[in-house]
Amino acid sequence: MKARVLAALALLLLCAALAVYYGIGPQGPSFSSTREAWTSSQSWLLDRSGEPLQAQRSDFSLQRDEWVSFEHVSPALLEAVLQAEDRRFYQHGGVDLRALGAGAVQSVIGGVRRGASTISMQLAARLVPGAGQEGRRDVRAKWRQMRAAWALERHWSKREILEAYLNQVSFRGELQGIGAASRVLMRKAPAGLSRHESLLLAVMISSPNADAARLAARACARAPAQECAALRVTADSAVRKMSTAPVMPVSVELAPQLARMLLRNPGERLRTTVSAPLQRRASDALRRQLLGLGDSNVRDGAVVVLDNENGDLLAYVGSAGPASTSGQVDGARAMRQAGSTLKPFLYALAFEKRYLTPASLLDDSPLNLETTGGLYIPQNYDRQFKGIVSARSALAASLNIPAVRTLILVGVEAFRDRLNAVGYVDINRD
Repeated sequence: MKARVLAALALLLLCAALAVYYGIGPQGPSFSSTREAWTSSQSWLLDRSGEPLQAQRSDFSLQRDEWVSFEHVSPALLEAVLQAEDRRFYQHGGVDLRALGAGAVQSVIGGVRRGASTISMQLAARLVPGAGQEGRRDVRAKWRQMRAAWALERHWSKREILEAYLNQVSFRGELQGIGAASRVLMRKAPAGLSRHESLLLAVMISSPNADAARLAARACARAPAQECAALRVTADSAVRKMSTAPVMPVSVELAPQLARMLLRNPGERLRTTVSAPLQRRASDALRRQLLGLGDSNVRDGAVVVLDNENGDLLAYVGSAGPASTSGQVDGARAMRQAGSTLKPFLYALAFEKRYLTPASLLDDSPLNLETTGGLYIPQNYDRQFKGIVSARSALAASLNIPAVRTLILVGVEAFRDRLNAVGYVDINRD
């Protein structure tokens, strides 16, 4: 047995000697390029001044937030991660020879095997091609990982390595990086993590799929016994939150329909011509208008505000939001009966042909029309009749019967041709 231990130690020393003789492994990406290449799975719609209008998830293969800087991470989390993953992180040069030797001895004599991959080795496996990304665990793969870790330590500071590791490491399920893990599992930013929350997140790195009981047990092993009850509560809460809808990193929801229409790429920050203050005013105006129409069974609406001088879109409210029965539907673009949107063109054609003027009088009374499909009896929305009204009033009140009488006056074919001329190209049936 003693001979086996000595052989393992000799092998470890040989590895160290070979590293010195053959030089450090291939250099991976720089810290700055790694940080710049980071892409959040979210995307953001901004107003004309850069204020966030809407946050939206655009990558569903994984979930990660914007890069989290070292100074924005709780000291409790830094301590917990180092204790769980790499206790001698600040003492070794990328490879913990002491832990590697202990692991080699355990593999020879049997017993519980300990992991010897340092934080630098784990990060190198993610960043350096051929340094363990294939998931292989043989000697050659470990050797490539060690050489890459030595190279990483030569060009990166310890702080940079730890910062990149916390952003690159997977915690649970689709959660990658401390930003997403802290937000989804603990419902807070990484800077505000408590000791118990930090312990649980730290043990998730090596046991990302463990249930709440196992996570709590692993965290309890690193904490005083009197803290275990609180750790179990925190573990249960975190696992439950993972199964619920994740909270968006930007707590703003002003233009969901517009965001779905415009945002395409993860990490995108798209600035629009929309004005956030006007967007809020339009949303409030729509809600107030709907409250006044509650007795008429009106439950939703949409608002589009344009700058007539330059065509800029200033506000786009697709629905009444939570007050709507179909809040995700874009009421500004949804296909529906054209209805009253055609009336301005109809009256314009009648005025242009001088069949009517805005002051002309029209009869808003019951009307029955024979059609090939049967009897057509148009009705106003309120099922009431106003009698004699001006064309101006009929258009302002969007009365249906005066509009039908005006259509008969100008002719169906002439009106169809006018609609085609102004862009209603889908009107192509009898």
